[in-house]
Amino acid sequence: MSTQKIAFITGGNRGIGFETAKQLGELGYLPVIGARNPAQGQEAIDKLKTMGISARYIKFDATLREDHLSAFDYFSTHFDRLDILINNAGASFEGDPVSASKIKDATENVSEPVLRDTMEVNFFNVVFLTQALLPLIKKSEAGRIVNVSSRLGSLTTKADFSTPLARVNTFAYDTSKTALNSFTVHLANELKNTAIKVNSSNPGWVSTALGGAAGTSTPEDGAKTSVYLATLPDDGPTGKFLQLEEEIPW
Repeated sequence: MSTQKIAFITGGNRGIGFETAKQLGELGYLPVIGARNPAQGQEAIDKLKTMGISARYIKFDATLREDHLSAFDYFSTHFDRLDILINNAGASFEGDPVSASKIKDATENVSEPVLRDTMEVNFFNVVFLTQALLPLIKKSEAGRIVNVSSRLGSLTTKADFSTPLARVNTFAYDTSKTALNSFTVHLANELKNTAIKVNSSNPGWVSTALGGAAGTSTPEDGAKTSVYLATLPDDGPTGKFLQLEEEIPW
């Protein structure tokens, strides 16, 4: 089996996920990109190859439990372990932050499909995928789990009604990230006596399909925190919510 560290990045074919794969590849890790669309996944692999980065792709739809099991089979068969899991895939069905800020009654009128679908992608599937892959992460000498969250999931931030972020009315998205942060804390606590570190990453407001054109940072910058947390030393933090080394209140 290869001694090269293996990283699985869900939603890794574009945006923050692609940049995360690129930066890890530049550091000598083997990025495995999970993407729903095979053509887009292969395109991402080909693009990385032109940069001198060796990467792999597996078909992965976060909403399909069978893809969770297929991912386990892939890493088990090819590597017998997984060193890094970056739960990057996510979705918002409420529009970008600028548009959402203009909707005054979004929370009281959020629809059941929007709330359920957002929680399914951003929370439930992260939990179930992590559970499925955890036996392989436990085989790593220093496993790392990175849950890509958002400052919008910080209850402390949202409770300060004077801040611009408090006016972003993406209730379903924000709630899914708050729940994701809870998962980070609980799992980190359970694994605190192991070599595995579990943290939430805040990429910032990134200009992507999800963040919108008004984002204040690039996917390259947004990926830096995920890469930082994926490559933490043995004495690095666990159970934290971070943007690079800045700790964000829960």
